[in-house]
Amino acid sequence: MEESYISRTSGIKMKDKIGYAFGDLASCLVFGLTAGILNSFYTDVLKISALGTLIIIVIARLWDAVNDPIWGRIIQGAKARPDGRYRHWIKVFAVPVAIAAILMFLNVGGLPTVARYIWAFFTYVLFGMLYTCINIPYGSMAQVITSDDKERSTLSVFRSIGSVIGGLPAMVLAMICYQPVMENGQPLVIKDIKITTIKPTVVLIGVCVIAALSVVFFFLCHKMTKERVVSHPAPKQKGEAKKVIRSLLKSRPFMAVSIASMLLLAAQMFGQGYNLYLFNCYFHKPALNILPAVFQYLPVAFIMFFASKLGNRFGRREICSYGVLFSAVCYLILFILSVFNIRNIWLYLFGCLMGGIGTAFMFLLNWILAADAIDFNRVTYGIDDDATSYAFFTFTRKLGQTVATILINIPLLIIGYDGGRLLVENITDENLLTMYNASVLIPAVLFLLLFVFLRFVYPLSKKRVQELQVEKEKILREENAAA
Repeated sequence: MEESYISRTSGIKMKDKIGYAFGDLASCLVFGLTAGILNSFYTDVLKISALGTLIIIVIARLWDAVNDPIWGRIIQGAKARPDGRYRHWIKVFAVPVAIAAILMFLNVGGLPTVARYIWAFFTYVLFGMLYTCINIPYGSMAQVITSDDKERSTLSVFRSIGSVIGGLPAMVLAMICYQPVMENGQPLVIKDIKITTIKPTVVLIGVCVIAALSVVFFFLCHKMTKERVVSHPAPKQKGEAKKVIRSLLKSRPFMAVSIASMLLLAAQMFGQGYNLYLFNCYFHKPALNILPAVFQYLPVAFIMFFASKLGNRFGRREICSYGVLFSAVCYLILFILSVFNIRNIWLYLFGCLMGGIGTAFMFLLNWILAADAIDFNRVTYGIDDDATSYAFFTFTRKLGQTVATILINIPLLIIGYDGGRLLVENITDENLLTMYNASVLIPAVLFLLLFVFLRFVYPLSKKRVQELQVEKEKILREENAAA
């Protein structure tokens, strides 16, 4: 029997899996800094207001709406290098991304207000652009490392494992970078609350170490992976980019998984960023702010061993959607208990742990859901443009960061957080309750929306994904024969 094209362009080894995981590990080392500590660095060190931080992030995301698709088209239209169509760019941009990450955390707090805002905006946009340059080709690599659906599912799991490990150093840095605010040689205490703030020197040293590690793992990703599927340059025709994007916008699976991924990232980044304030101002335990993220990601360490197999057996859409519904219920229970004045740090952490069990499947299989949607676009609309597709997908995920930033700063604006701390007159029971309730209600709403999009809008059930594999094999055979 003639070997199928998918069989000939598959057969990944453990080296590929680990190498691909290193790519997201490297990405999340630097991206985790923006998720976990940048918001606090802006408000507490650079003394940029919560509103100013929000404006900077939103404007940067508007630029991404232009920048991401442009870079996706450049990548897809470029000729393949000897080291691959996409792997090449990992090596090129590894060092620039690391340098840009360091620039964001330079302490320019002594500059005039306008200069601080300009510096924060410039360095944040620069990092975002360079991160796009490396993240889009990295995301596109899954389509050319293997054409087999089950192997891509495995790559998705390994990528997610890499992202968990890559996000940990930023969490640790957020835990150790706080110091007491001193007044007349003594720690400042207001209403029995010891006031703390971020130590800029510790942050900068930590960021430099993390950035250097990201370079190492980017190069390991480049060295250990192999592109097996031939990817042809996109035709350089006028209006082609608009045509591709219009096709993506009308693709129900692609738009549904893009929005679902945006909501997932928004919930994750909200928790990581907001908990710095929650544990400092409400629980008065800034040194424990890493624990919610640890509890949320701890289930991944166990579920990763069978997530791919369960997804293949019961359907990826099905297992992910009901998982996030369980997470939404967990956070809603925390809110209901809060109404009855039942709330404490250990109850909150237990809720994070249970919520993490529900989101683990979506977290691990998120990228294969996107790959399935891209396969659907190729079969249904003839879109053979992985880089532009991933550029659009990456842009929607960046919108998730914007949503998280808005959701972090709105409660801070409501309770009057200013100048790096909650002002004396604003430390009231009502404001503190508002802060706590936001920490559980916002994730609950985001996970409920995520469930709706996955279960009722994203149409690629287990049966439909299997049909796509057959249709894709036929298309790949025809293209290979023509070539």
